[in-house]
Amino acid sequence: MSIEKAHAVSSGPGPETGLLWGLLRPLLFRLDAERAHGLALRLAARWSRHFSGQLGASDVARAPALGIERMGLRFPNPIGLAAGLDKDAEAVPLWQRLGFGFVEVGTVTALAQPGNPRPRLFRLPGDAALINRMGFNNAGAKAMAERLTRLRERALLQVPLGVNLGKSKVTPPEQAASDYRRSCALLAELADYLVVNISSPNTPGLRDLQTTEQVRELVEAVQGPNQRLRNPRPVLLKLAPDLADADAIACAETAIDAGCAGLILTNTTIRFEGLNTSTEGLSGGLSGRPLFARSTELLGQVRQALGAGPVLIGTGGIFAPEDAAAKRAAGADLVQLYTGLIYRGPGLVRQLLAERRPEQPCSWP
Repeated sequence: MSIEKAHAVSSGPGPETGLLWGLLRPLLFRLDAERAHGLALRLAARWSRHFSGQLGASDVARAPALGIERMGLRFPNPIGLAAGLDKDAEAVPLWQRLGFGFVEVGTVTALAQPGNPRPRLFRLPGDAALINRMGFNNAGAKAMAERLTRLRERALLQVPLGVNLGKSKVTPPEQAASDYRRSCALLAELADYLVVNISSPNTPGLRDLQTTEQVRELVEAVQGPNQRLRNPRPVLLKLAPDLADADAIACAETAIDAGCAGLILTNTTIRFEGLNTSTEGLSGGLSGRPLFARSTELLGQVRQALGAGPVLIGTGGIFAPEDAAAKRAAGADLVQLYTGLIYRGPGLVRQLLAERRPEQPCSWP
């Protein structure tokens, strides 16, 4: 069946989804950004407790032509949900229902923590961007392990599930490796792949771990409990866009040498230059449209340095099919959404999969 026919008989959201989002978006955007996010996530979690989120073979998100195999995993399509939206893995079935080909939950830390003081999430509609200084607010690795155990017992997942690991704020940088190891020991067996996240600007000292020495120590720490599993999980490293190209490439090469399957490029930026919106008094990580150029450029540099083997997941500023295609052209095997989903709504996934220029072949394998 062609992708166009699959879209026509899709059991997922159709044109009515866009209409509904058009009505809901102005209402949600009148609320404080974090309050709106919390409300949407609570509704998504409630839905996910009662429904499977499974999709039929006729859905565009399950079109055979879009399937891709990487890291020993089968992705029904290459569009994933980025970490940060569902920190505690509360709504995985809903993300699957929206058509995502894989879902990444977290960032989760070994210890539960409240995150930074509010306000800590800000919309910049004039730039199609967000600034967040959330600070890895989450219920901790033990709570996530319990939730993922229940999810696995329901046997609902049709897509790979990634778990994004971060450092607990109270853990000193010199003990970061043991902190990541603790989270990995609790969660690795429940994940399909793991991510070592050292790219957030909102945990003091975290980005200081983006050196070759620290990368090797952290990856080896995670690989300890991971390699003791009957089926060790692929491990990825997530980097920030603010690294110089040479430093990012050095970290990437070290990660691969230490046993990583690939990288996620990139997280948010702390550079606010050239925005239409005033950011006076704001701090944190900027995501969305302004991140697209730099994240895609760095993706291309890392792909050129590493060659074709390692898996690269491109994220940052994807709002339209041409953005996803540009990530692919720069060397991404897979891509992830976050801010684009906030601004464009839940129909974005299927739009990226189904819409393309008629004169061009599908951008994905």
